[in-house]
Amino acid sequence: MLSKELDDKSYHQFRTFLEQQCGIVLGENKQYLVKSRLAPLMAKFEVATLGALVSRTLSPVERQLRAAVIDAMTTNETLWFRDDYPFELLKKRLLPEFTGRRTPVKIWSAASSSGQEPYSIAMSVLEMQQSQPGAFPGGVQITGTDISNTMLEHCKYGHYDSLAIVRGLSAERKRQFFEPGDNGMYKVKDQVKKMVNFRQLNLLGSYSLIGRFDIVFCRNVLIYFSPEIKAKILSQIHGSLNNKGYLFLGASESLSGLNQDFDMLRCNPGIVYQKKT
Repeated sequence: MLSKELDDKSYHQFRTFLEQQCGIVLGENKQYLVKSRLAPLMAKFEVATLGALVSRTLSPVERQLRAAVIDAMTTNETLWFRDDYPFELLKKRLLPEFTGRRTPVKIWSAASSSGQEPYSIAMSVLEMQQSQPGAFPGGVQITGTDISNTMLEHCKYGHYDSLAIVRGLSAERKRQFFEPGDNGMYKVKDQVKKMVNFRQLNLLGSYSLIGRFDIVFCRNVLIYFSPEIKAKILSQIHGSLNNKGYLFLGASESLSGLNQDFDMLRCNPGIVYQKKT
């Protein structure tokens, strides 16, 4: 009989593992979250108890299991055009600064999850280009990264079910940027997909291979990390931005006490941070 209970010792060992591997800090009483996320893996990996699953996860030789566990713990629900204002600011305030540029405008979605954020960025760019044809002669390149290879494959596939498609997406955008797929799914049109390149990246690692950017979206990510890791990530993002580049954080996130290398721009509504020169 399968046992989904997790004793305190196993839970604390798993908390340490998760923070070391991907920086996520679990609270003292989040056993329920671990159980809900990891229980589906027990049958797949033929493990009778959740404690045994955690014990195997701690072993460096269990690479496949470790990857599946990290996927399960880092997968978060998202929606299209989340909070609206970052995408309106992108179109109306930030992108106009780059019109006429003959080198690519580069935008990074630092935690692309199932793809809604980077594809929302691409749709915003396309909407601006419709009103200003030829605005970006050098093109716009969007990079979406995530720690989860499972999520990245989902992003690249670009198919969404009827529940996912309505979360934050207007009927007009659905008509313009999606087309019917198989089994009631909707797929992102090629004009949107070709704008985004997806890559695997752990935000605790090096960013040197992904290049430099003009605009970074790192939204609703820092809330999962300790202050020390938040500061490290922000420092590395700062190093990845071109001079006077922009950073979007989530609505409940700020740089207060973490980094002094950005100017905060109040935009009414919303806030964006600009790299100091």
